Amino acid sequence: MTTNIVADARRIMEMIPHRYPFLLIDRVLEVVPNESAVALKNVTMNENFFQGHFPGAPVMPGVLIIEAMAQTAAALVVHSAGKELEGKLVYFMAIDEAKFRRPVVPGDQLHIHVTKQQNRRNVWKFQGEAKVDGILCAEAVVTAMIMDKA
Repeated sequence: MTTNIVADARRIMEMIPHRYPFLLIDRVLEVVPNESAVALKNVTMNENFFQGHFPGAPVMPGVLIIEAMAQTAAALVVHSAGKELEGKLVYFMAIDEAKFRRPVVPGDQLHIHVTKQQNRRNVWKFQGEAKVDGILCAEAVVTAMIMDKA
């Protein structure tokens, strides 16, 4: 069963600890609890990383696209598990099968799709895809651990 939610940046910041300039999702568009989520990143020219990547030919760094996948996955985990996980830290354990198929540039709307593959206690594994206009730009399998703040 799909739960159509619109979690704006404020709600996302309640769910996960990321903040500007490293909060890389603007909205959670859809969640199927314990299964999948879709988030949106509006890619704008004023992103701080475009100053150096690359001047005159701006491209969103692939590692930040993967980070957006991880943030989407973390929002899914919190939405599914409830308030006891809000604000906890998410640490990458592995990034596998990463592929970058098309550049993401200013003006693009990046739709990040994540699907849970596995969960054992506080370790989660997700298949992620990032699309612009329905075209696959990047994909990866990410494994992360949810931890308390130190």
